[in-house]
Amino acid sequence: MMGKPLERERGFFGHPWQLSSLFQIELWERFSFYGMQGILLIYLYYQTGEGGLGIDKAVAGGIVGAYGGSVYLSTILGGWLADRLWGAERTLFYSGMMVMAGHIALAVIPGLAGLLCGLVLIALGSGGVKASASSMVGSLYESEELRPLRDAGFSIFYISINIGGFLGPLLTGLLQNRLGFHYGFGAAAVGMAFGLLQYARGRKSLPPTPAPYPLPAGKGKIAAAVAAVLIAALAVAVGAGLINLENFSKVLLGAVILATLVYFVRLLGGSGVEAQNKRYITAYIPLFAVICIFWALWFQVFTSVTVYFDETANRNIGGFTIPVSWKDSLQSLWVVLFSGLMAAMWTKMGEKQPKTPLKFALSVMVLGASYWCFVPFIASGAVMPLAVFALVILGITIAELLISPISLSLTTKIAPSHFKTQMVALNFLALSLGFTLGGLLFKEYFSVETAASFYRLIGTAGLATGAVLLALVPVLNRLLKGVD
Repeated sequence: MMGKPLERERGFFGHPWQLSSLFQIELWERFSFYGMQGILLIYLYYQTGEGGLGIDKAVAGGIVGAYGGSVYLSTILGGWLADRLWGAERTLFYSGMMVMAGHIALAVIPGLAGLLCGLVLIALGSGGVKASASSMVGSLYESEELRPLRDAGFSIFYISINIGGFLGPLLTGLLQNRLGFHYGFGAAAVGMAFGLLQYARGRKSLPPTPAPYPLPAGKGKIAAAVAAVLIAALAVAVGAGLINLENFSKVLLGAVILATLVYFVRLLGGSGVEAQNKRYITAYIPLFAVICIFWALWFQVFTSVTVYFDETANRNIGGFTIPVSWKDSLQSLWVVLFSGLMAAMWTKMGEKQPKTPLKFALSVMVLGASYWCFVPFIASGAVMPLAVFALVILGITIAELLISPISLSLTTKIAPSHFKTQMVALNFLALSLGFTLGGLLFKEYFSVETAASFYRLIGTAGLATGAVLLALVPVLNRLLKGVD
């Protein structure tokens, strides 16, 4: 099993064949995730007569942000289970089953109860899938021969995410339009079930991934007791009204910040982390901050851009009204089309490609410029043509491709040997912070009446962040010497 990754000529697009199994499980997990995500916001703020829950639009945006943040916060748990208990492969499989259960809950349980039950299960399961799958992709590129292909491998893996992200909203949006929201949620459950079936067939071909840092004997019961106490405390807080839909995003933001600080203290203060890894992690701190800012701004695709597409854009073509969720399919289509080109470009450039800090700086600047494109249309009262809207989404996509697969790749390069899966989880904490903050930005600052000012704000934030990072590029390149 360990010899196959070296046989690139008989592999998966020139990469280890085992990448195909991980490609498939991620594709169908993302099919279900983005299919549900594409209709989640409108499900929350559409009136009950339209099949929604009738929640205030600002609160709905905060909920969506907090949910997105919860998904990536749960990668901590997924990473811990993979590193200390089950190993990455088993964690991935069990987490996929939990995701499927969550989509079933959304489909069959009506009202707020179904929403809460479904989102909790999906958030917990998705965290386990993401942390484990990314760590396993990184494990395929440990040899000297395959190490230069790591960024390209993650870019190919990223294609799977977005094939699923393309197909999911197409189907769920169509079902939501024709039959209702719960049929769309049901389609997401079926997609996840198919992904688990496909993955089960290829599990034996994957490299063995036992827990690299297993719990000592007897510590499992202590961990279970701590988990029970935390769940009970959360239930009491919710029951007493201390945590509710209005303030959950702020509570979550505080929790994610605390978890992030704990991770960095452990990494930089731990005796088991080598000096070279600590140097890399020091350089990662400003990059981590940029990743957080990027995802807070990018997340407006799921909030303010969704509202614009739903309420302002002309979605009628020849008598057919484009479902709101198809906007997300468009974004994923751009990723599918351009991630392969960018993966090929990084492969062809090899060691001559830009270093990671420069890619990050370009990413946030392109994102900021893309949001600025909304300003003249909104300020003048003109409706953005669908072709122009598609090009703006393309700009946002190019920005994403310059940071998302590259950040995943970077964490697997700089991670200490006993902290690999949890280092991937730390990268996802940046998304958790970003998504939660993005939901708060929308909740606190967005309104249809002041939309132009909102896009000026987030556009300028992207450009300014990129300019600051550009100034730091030489220093960060020196600290990361030997990584890229």
